[in-house]
Amino acid sequence: MAGLSLDHPLAFTFGLLGNIISFMTYLAPLPTFYRIFKSKSTEGFQSVPYVVALFSAMLWIYYALLKSNEFLLITVNAAGCVIETIYIVIYLAYAPKKAKLFTAMILLLLNVGVFGLILLLTMLFAAGEKRVVLLGWVCVGFAVSVFVAPLSIIRKVVVTRSVEFMPFFLSLSLTVSAVVWFLYGLLIKDKYVALPNVIGFTFGVIQMGLYAFYRNAKPRVLAKDVADEKATAGVDDTLKVPEHVVTIAKLGEQAVHMVHPVESSPPPTEEAKLEDDEPSAVEEVGKVADKGSNSTEQVQMIHA
Repeated sequence: MAGLSLDHPLAFTFGLLGNIISFMTYLAPLPTFYRIFKSKSTEGFQSVPYVVALFSAMLWIYYALLKSNEFLLITVNAAGCVIETIYIVIYLAYAPKKAKLFTAMILLLLNVGVFGLILLLTMLFAAGEKRVVLLGWVCVGFAVSVFVAPLSIIRKVVVTRSVEFMPFFLSLSLTVSAVVWFLYGLLIKDKYVALPNVIGFTFGVIQMGLYAFYRNAKPRVLAKDVADEKATAGVDDTLKVPEHVVTIAKLGEQAVHMVHPVESSPPPTEEAKLEDDEPSAVEEVGKVADKGSNSTEQVQMIHA
């Protein structure tokens, strides 16, 4: 680091400034993850940008270890590895089962499988300067993927007309960081550091532009959300079925009361006729009672 500060004092200044800004950029999602921690839910946030950022930081540490006078790259990316790991652990703690499985899968595939393969291939099939060049282009490719990763969020902002999932200060810090690291790479003549930050600056400007355009826009309700609401309403309707069953029971009781006056219908003056008709009235009441009993049994069966 001493050699770097003497040979490129301005580059060292930009590198130190880049460390500070990048560290603040790593901390920018803290409100998001504090919200996840408080609500115990990931609320639609995605883990891909953080997994890719962790992988990119791991690659840059490997690249910086192969080159000389790249201490500033090691410090910032080591901090990035620690912070991104914490974010991913919090995400895994509160994400739905499907999101947990997806995150675990890409972690194993990218940060274990692909990184291990790159490490093995560069150690076996390249040496010296060739290894640095090969790894440099690999770092460029995945650094670009870090800047491209928020594309899904950009699409979501355009479709929903809401900037809820795209914090402004994160976009601003990414843009400023890209400018500083571009100047650092330019001054030390390291194209592998400078090139990806051109794309980073471009995407940062796009994100800030979208934030300015949609920050006061009325959010759009997606068809999927409407379908989810209808599905929820369908579940609620199904739960209300017992109310209709209760109505059936009331109808059965009303039927009993409507027929019940037959019990006291015989005229008081015709005693002989009353005696003759009494069995019929009793049978009628018995039938009504049976009907009421059958209705009650039917209701009990429906409830069961």
